[in-house]
Amino acid sequence: MTENNQTQLGNTLWKIADELRGAMNADQFRDYMLSFLFLRYLSDNYEAAAKKELGKDYPILKDNDKRTPLAVWYEQNKADVAEFEKQMRRKVHYVIEPSHLWNSIAELAKTQSKELLRTLQEGFKYIENESFESTFQGLFSEINLDSDKLGKNYEERNKKLCNIIQKIAEGINSFDKNVDYLGDAYEFLIGKFAAGSGQKAGEFYTPQRISDILSAIVTLDSQDPSKGEKKKIERVLDFACGSGSLLLNVRKKMNDAGGTIGKIYGQEKNITTYNLARMNMLLHGVKDTEFVIHHGDTLVNDWEILNEINPSKKLEFDAIVANPPFSYRWEPSEEMGQDFRFKSYGLAPKSAADFAFLLHGFHFLSKEGTMAIILPHGVLFRSGSEEKIRRKLLEDGNIDTVIGLPANLFFSTGIPVCILVLKKCKKFDDVLFVNAVDHFEKGKRQNSLLPEHIDKIVNTYKDRKEEIRYSRRVTMDEIIKNEFNLNISRYVSTSLDEEIIDLKEVNKKLVDLDKDIAKARETHNKFLKELGLPPI
Repeated sequence: MTENNQTQLGNTLWKIADELRGAMNADQFRDYMLSFLFLRYLSDNYEAAAKKELGKDYPILKDNDKRTPLAVWYEQNKADVAEFEKQMRRKVHYVIEPSHLWNSIAELAKTQSKELLRTLQEGFKYIENESFESTFQGLFSEINLDSDKLGKNYEERNKKLCNIIQKIAEGINSFDKNVDYLGDAYEFLIGKFAAGSGQKAGEFYTPQRISDILSAIVTLDSQDPSKGEKKKIERVLDFACGSGSLLLNVRKKMNDAGGTIGKIYGQEKNITTYNLARMNMLLHGVKDTEFVIHHGDTLVNDWEILNEINPSKKLEFDAIVANPPFSYRWEPSEEMGQDFRFKSYGLAPKSAADFAFLLHGFHFLSKEGTMAIILPHGVLFRSGSEEKIRRKLLEDGNIDTVIGLPANLFFSTGIPVCILVLKKCKKFDDVLFVNAVDHFEKGKRQNSLLPEHIDKIVNTYKDRKEEIRYSRRVTMDEIIKNEFNLNISRYVSTSLDEEIIDLKEVNKKLVDLDKDIAKARETHNKFLKELGLPPI
């Protein structure tokens, strides 16, 4: 499927969503729409695997037969079903009963069957309970098919779902498809739903262009980015992963460069978004053995694998990316001050957990790793406990690059933000400042970055280039003189130098102009006198 077709499919599905969601908010309808897309993906994947497993025994149906091939095989081979499903659990790690497959559900929708809603509920429950626990447990827990938003009673809800699923099926079937088509459509819709969700969008979505910057940075060689992309990243982490789009972008960046990623790790506190992230991974062809998404609180650090006190057993990551909630209010306890993540730096203030998120990720960064995190500008200059943390990171040589981005790039906030790039061992003893606040395309409601803006930022980081009014390498001596204040405009000002005015020259021009005026008046008065008119 071409990029143009992918966009057309995304727009088609978005139009369907916009028409059918009725009184629902975009973020409410999102969960239904994306879950149905995911069921379509699981069904396609499962049927392809079943066809391969059964070989010549896989039924071939006539065009007018509305049953699924698996439904026919189940009817004809009842004694072999248990062994077949055992094999499928071993190979694709889940089972979908023939009546729960997307094509069966779509046929119920097309015929306006009264059993659609009940069948969907049974199907979601079966997939959750009969598959590998780590991947599917609770996956559809937030999809309320009994919601009043769908209708006042069973009949109304069933009818609404019939219309939604029928339209989605028709929309998808009108396009050619390949293995990635639903993953691309899913990603496209996440962005569209984010645009319609306002402030809530920040809970689950990092705009694609900003994601591209972070992904490019962490996939470059950590010691000398000018050497190009790494060949392999053993482990990548996003501890505030939302829908998982940022992690998938890192994976795509590595794949495009011919590299590989060992395993993907993500953590998400919001249960609905956590489910979106797991679906998103699977929809993009990431096997359940290749990723781990944890539902939990990053600041509390309730993820067992990240709670190892013994340094020799600590899990470390070669790449860490994050877009945590900005200036999140939290309640750090006195005991938390001794937490292994914070005790060498101090605690972030209650009013803003920005540095708490940063220190959490930084603790798990490997010595050869790169961390890129999006934060509000306040972390660069705020005083108090944040200044102490900033000072410690600078003195230890851990802050590599500070990138200032334009305002109004996010759905959830209009403030300008920055990207901090951190390393535990870095080659350069200065700090690179990039002031990209004026490099963007202005939009009616939201600004955006064009590919050339992204390339300029990434290439500046990659080659550590200096450019007037854009980027500069700043020594630690200068930063110390500025009392560890990292406000970007202190080091890279985007303002133009005022033109120097020669007052003597200006005065001479004014005197000469007065002479010309006087001469012109004298000539003009001569003409008036000849005409018998009074002078001026």
